[in-house]
Amino acid sequence: MGWLKELGRRPGVQRAAGIALARYLRLVRRTNRFVVEPADAQERFARVGPAIAAMWHGQHFMVPFLHHKDMPAASLVSRSRDGELNAIALESLGIRAIRGSGARGRDPRAKGGAEALRAMLKALEGGENVVLTADIPKIARRAGEGIVTLARLSGRPIVPVAVVTSSRLSFNSWDRASMGLPFGRGAMVVGEPIFVSRKADPAGQEAARREVEIGLDHVHARAFALVGRADPGAGLRREDGACAAGRPA
Repeated sequence: MGWLKELGRRPGVQRAAGIALARYLRLVRRTNRFVVEPADAQERFARVGPAIAAMWHGQHFMVPFLHHKDMPAASLVSRSRDGELNAIALESLGIRAIRGSGARGRDPRAKGGAEALRAMLKALEGGENVVLTADIPKIARRAGEGIVTLARLSGRPIVPVAVVTSSRLSFNSWDRASMGLPFGRGAMVVGEPIFVSRKADPAGQEAARREVEIGLDHVHARAFALVGRADPGAGLRREDGACAAGRPA
């Protein structure tokens, strides 16, 4: 099957696949009856913006649903081959892709993270909202320091967000990822903004990191409750930083 992998690396094939994914996500958005909570979530987001929209990694396929035509947005996307497909899909949906990788450890500057951090700071300064997943790579539902660092350096708030659908395709991956299916019910829940002082010491940054986890847990639990489904990623986090699904399935 080496020829198939080689085919998948071709730019033309990746572009076609990314555009197809964007079209599919538009179909999911149009054919699900969405509830937004609170009802004035878009207005609230606009009032505190530009902001950092945070999601858990398992819901990263739903990032485009956060986009509003009146609020320019950029999203952090990994440099992997899968990331290339996601970047094409996002840009087809009007969301600019910032390419970079997170760090599995505690330093957000590792693995090209410094370049991505500078790009996200520039985006926020230029008036774009920035969307990214809060988890440490391969450690589900444990917020990393990177998103707190971005909030501290930019002075912009972190806003926990969850977007889910009642019908979905679930994956047995480390983050229990899922992708929405058409013709069902959907929910978008936006949490309270979390501000991080530029002068925050390590204890203050850790408190903010935990607040991000609590906020994301809350909006995801509420969103799944609104569509009458269980959160497939609930319970993955362990307090010691390990994860019940710490490796790709």
